[in-house]
Amino acid sequence: MLRLTKKSLFVRVMIGLVLGICAGLLWPEQALQLKPLGDGFIKLIKMLIAPIVFCVVVSGITGAGDLKKVGRVGLKAIVYFELVTTLALALGLLLALHSSIGLGMNVDVGSLDTQAMAAYTDRAQALQHGSAWSFFMNLIPGTVFGALASGDILQVLVFALLFGCALNLVRDSAGGVIRLVHEAGHVFFKLIGLVVQLAPLGVFGSIAFTTASYGVSSLQQLGGLVLMFYLTCALFVLVVLGTILQLAGLNIVAFLRYLKDELSIVVGTASSDAVLPQVMRKLEHLGIGNATVGLVIPTGYSFNLDGFSIYLTLAAVFIAHATNTPLSNYDLLTILAVSLVTSKGAHGIPGSALVILSATLSAIPAIPVIGLVLVLSVDWFMGIARALTNLIGNCVAAVVVARWERDMDLERARNVLRRKQGYEYVAEPAVSVGSLADR
Repeated sequence: MLRLTKKSLFVRVMIGLVLGICAGLLWPEQALQLKPLGDGFIKLIKMLIAPIVFCVVVSGITGAGDLKKVGRVGLKAIVYFELVTTLALALGLLLALHSSIGLGMNVDVGSLDTQAMAAYTDRAQALQHGSAWSFFMNLIPGTVFGALASGDILQVLVFALLFGCALNLVRDSAGGVIRLVHEAGHVFFKLIGLVVQLAPLGVFGSIAFTTASYGVSSLQQLGGLVLMFYLTCALFVLVVLGTILQLAGLNIVAFLRYLKDELSIVVGTASSDAVLPQVMRKLEHLGIGNATVGLVIPTGYSFNLDGFSIYLTLAAVFIAHATNTPLSNYDLLTILAVSLVTSKGAHGIPGSALVILSATLSAIPAIPVIGLVLVLSVDWFMGIARALTNLIGNCVAAVVVARWERDMDLERARNVLRRKQGYEYVAEPAVSVGSLADR
């Protein structure tokens, strides 16, 4: 029964999506009132993300045993993140420059509504005025409970890393605390599993509201920018990440099929937060060590935003084209360099895409920041591809780092992806957070 329920989640989410579109088209006024369904589902997920990340990271560190291994995994992950993020930024910039997106719009900057972007530009200016030291100081939570309460993933990661390392050093006298964290993680995983069953309802409400707000034309013709963004993300996933995964010994198509339930939820909610715990469990089931999964995936949610990186460079060039702003080679290099920095930690910022894009453009005087209003109306649709690409990129990162660290059973992974008998993933896997850490 559990296997049947899990397998049907994809179908139920798709049904919710189709019904949401129908409701938005047939009863737009009523559909506008359904937004709380989608927002409520996301809030339930966000409520659990911080404690889950804490438990998973601590369990991963204590399960690794050797702190040198934790350091190696972290260093390899950061190196991989920077290399692949740079590729994503460069791909977005290259394709945008060699396309016609935005050209011919001849937008008069003075005619744009400045009030529409006020909230985003104000937060972007606050980020701009902060020094490099401010960024690092903001990584340190004011209090332990403050980090968990605010849901700032970077702050939770910092505390979890420190707590996990300290726990590892005194593990002989702290067995009870280690078991408590492991068991708490198991409870949170069970809880998130219950919440995820509400995904079809959340998708229904979110899609119904979006369809009613933007109309059928927005679903059929979202414009050249959105189409270009989706094509660029698809190219990045299938070619760049596909090649990387192939070198690691796995096939990208089979890999995506394995994650189809989680990807369907992301499509409906435009958020990868909703599937963080399930993805980690699936990667562990694939044969990746829990220590690697527990360190790479939560860290990647803040430092490995491939879809977000593509968005930054593509949108910047689109705005320049639309406002007839010429870009020099210096401007292009600045876009790359600034985007590489501003994209880090964007996950925890409200309205992160537009805020970070505003902060990026503020460093490039040639491009009018107010041009962000041009992408405001389609940001939700672009958010779907951003979240999908970010999630897939982090899952591939976990495979690569695990192979690099020799912390993955490749033969098991191939059998799982081939769906061989005895290797199927079920809703309640026999391996839990606690048992993985004790392996």
